[in-house]
Amino acid sequence: MLVRGDCRRPVSCIHLQRRGEGVMVIAPEPLEPIPRWEEHEKPSMPGSPSTPRHSWPVRFAYAGVAVLLSLTAGLGTALVSTNLPNIQGHLGLTPVEGAWLPAIYLMVNISANLLLFKVRQQYGLRLFAEIGLPIYALVTFLHLFADSYPMALFVRAVSGFAGATVSTLATMYMLQAFGKAHMGQGLVVGLGLSQISAPLAWLLSPALLDLGEWRTLYLFESGLSLCCLAAVVVLKLPPGIRIKVFEGLDFLTFLLLAPALALFGAVLAQGRVQWWTAQPWIGYAWIGAVVLTAAAFMVEHHRTNPLIKTRWLGTKSTIRFAIGAMGIRFILSEQTYGATGFLRTLGMGPDQLQPFYAVILAGIIFGIAASALTFNQKTVIPQILLSIVLIAIASFLDRDSTSLTRPHDMFVSQFLISVAGAMFMGPLLLVGIMQALKNGPNYIVSFVVLFSISQSFGGLAGPAVLGTIQQFREHEYSALINADLDPTDPVVAQRLQVQGQVYGRVMTDPILRQAQGTAQLAQIATREANVRAFNDIFLLNGMLSLVLLSWSLFHVLRLALKDKSHKPTPDEAAGFQAAS
Repeated sequence: MLVRGDCRRPVSCIHLQRRGEGVMVIAPEPLEPIPRWEEHEKPSMPGSPSTPRHSWPVRFAYAGVAVLLSLTAGLGTALVSTNLPNIQGHLGLTPVEGAWLPAIYLMVNISANLLLFKVRQQYGLRLFAEIGLPIYALVTFLHLFADSYPMALFVRAVSGFAGATVSTLATMYMLQAFGKAHMGQGLVVGLGLSQISAPLAWLLSPALLDLGEWRTLYLFESGLSLCCLAAVVVLKLPPGIRIKVFEGLDFLTFLLLAPALALFGAVLAQGRVQWWTAQPWIGYAWIGAVVLTAAAFMVEHHRTNPLIKTRWLGTKSTIRFAIGAMGIRFILSEQTYGATGFLRTLGMGPDQLQPFYAVILAGIIFGIAASALTFNQKTVIPQILLSIVLIAIASFLDRDSTSLTRPHDMFVSQFLISVAGAMFMGPLLLVGIMQALKNGPNYIVSFVVLFSISQSFGGLAGPAVLGTIQQFREHEYSALINADLDPTDPVVAQRLQVQGQVYGRVMTDPILRQAQGTAQLAQIATREANVRAFNDIFLLNGMLSLVLLSWSLFHVLRLALKDKSHKPTPDEAAGFQAAS
């Protein structure tokens, strides 16, 4: 039961009344008069839109705007990641410099979620949209003039902040399309649509590049952002409740935690590229991130109304949720790094990978539909567990790949992973929200930060860890293969002769032909070493999936048995409410 007390100034938290204690808790005062909504129209919390009943044409319009916003929010960074070699070539960048372009987007995007939730609560959805979307449109337009590396980095950084705004709006619009009665299904669809940008970028990039090189990519993104701005202006979200939530120490926490998260993201994004122990700045960045995080948590731990509930984050249930959420995102790297990296190592380009990503797109759509159609309170946990099972199956299917493997050989495994990736997000988010709301609505900010960090860092840690292991294994396999390449061996000598004959028409010198044949054979050995290393990655990912599945099943069964065997008395229930 929410209660309101007399207060001369609004406070930035909402608490639940503790049963049996007679405690009257103060709730924040609204910044504007609250309309007399019917019960089904009331917003779920401040910062969210109200949920009036819409006609079917209006619902379809909200759904269409949500799809447009979802595509726009992720397509920009997906296009950059997909076409990074082309962009590097145009700007004259090294691989290390090029890797900063997608990395800096994520570094800013992670930090943006610290304040955006409270921005919506205090300043309203309309201002939130009217500021976020014009910034995004302006940034995408600046892409067309990003002819220098510093300008490209600046544009990607601002895009990371604006992209967080657009993705939030996309989910809000999709919830309006489904209505309050089917909010769970709307959440599943809204979050699932955010994952279709990557396969769409691979499908659209070859055609866009043919029209006008890399500038066409940015022109397309700019057009989408302007369409989003027009759509949001024409079809506005219903009003919500505005409350005063910001305090001065919120900005101190942001100034400490935002650079800490950015440094963690930089280390994970660049560690494998520049190598973890080769660059001193990686160690200093890691130390700086830990110190800043500790300082931010110290500030929050001793605040009356903290932005982040440090005590709640330290509970066993919250830690288990964070590990599980990050673990699922980590093992999904079998697709983003494993399968894609394997095929690109074998020389597959965007044209050859188009059918591959068409299958991935179909899998995401199927996963969204399957999750939404079967979504209810009883299927939330089974959907999450099924996602882990599908990832494990796909990983073991890919572990026997060879140098003759082509994209069509991975259609089944990648379809399964795509279904899993689309299926787990909505149920996982709902489980976390329910867990946070048990303690009060003001715990949502902490949960939003926890969820976004777990997903972002899980997505970064997967390629970083798996890529590091893959490089280690590739070097070991290369050493083993090259150790057996004895030129005096008749089989090896015959192979060298065959390799040298390939250049017989352009090289008359037999010594040069032999040298070129030896180099060609070394390349083949490296390719085979990479194939074996990726197979190890697929096997490792499958084993990690089974570990995560076993760990999840253990806790699910433990909690089920606990709930079944223990029926709390009224006094125990009151004590539990007070403790929470």
